[in-house]
Amino acid sequence: MSLAGIFPIDQWNFKSQSILKSIPEEDHDRLYANMTVESYNKGDVIFKEGAVPSGIFFIQKGIVKKYKVDRDGREQIMYVAGTGELIGYHAILSEERYPDSASAIEDCIIAFIPKEDFLEVLHSSVILSQRLLKNMSHEYAVLTNNISVFTQRTARERVAITLIVLREKYKNEDSNEETINISRSDLSNMAGIAKENLVRILKEFKNLGVLFSEGRKITITNIKMLAEISSYSNKTLKIR
Repeated sequence: MSLAGIFPIDQWNFKSQSILKSIPEEDHDRLYANMTVESYNKGDVIFKEGAVPSGIFFIQKGIVKKYKVDRDGREQIMYVAGTGELIGYHAILSEERYPDSASAIEDCIIAFIPKEDFLEVLHSSVILSQRLLKNMSHEYAVLTNNISVFTQRTARERVAITLIVLREKYKNEDSNEETINISRSDLSNMAGIAKENLVRILKEFKNLGVLFSEGRKITITNIKMLAEISSYSNKTLKIR
């Protein structure tokens, strides 16, 4: 079921899939000239907070989490990136070290584009620079939404929003598959609640007929009800 009219999913996705889409052939060839492709297993680290960036990463298949680790070793997941998205370019543009870490939530295939190639094309391509600027402006709005969730929403609402966002990341248009495959630890870190509270809320949602779960896998069976639980009403959507 589409989320159109029941939940503003665009306010929760970075839209970085559009950055490299249909760029001029010359830019495409230069950008991909030295690209390498690697396979990552579930749990593998792609880059670590504080490391010096050497290029950008293009997720060809799989799901990646971007997160920070607090002084007690607990993760706070900032964003979950899916197939087609770019990660790691913020540090290059700001000429700083990585502000967060990234690791594979599931087995992934990820392409790496060297920093030098990325910057060379960026400096000469009006299309790429405009897309990056537009996308980063949108990302600011997405991160603002995330902050408001942590400060203004109940645990129940945060779990509902998190599940809706993850449903879109895992959705396979070809097979109509909408099953989320994620650990309870990652899910609780993404929602910003204790794992015990997450398990309780998932059980409640299951009893309401909102979802079905088996092991790590969660299938949303009533997305409309889940959107209602998230407290995004049609009235709210019209205002936004």
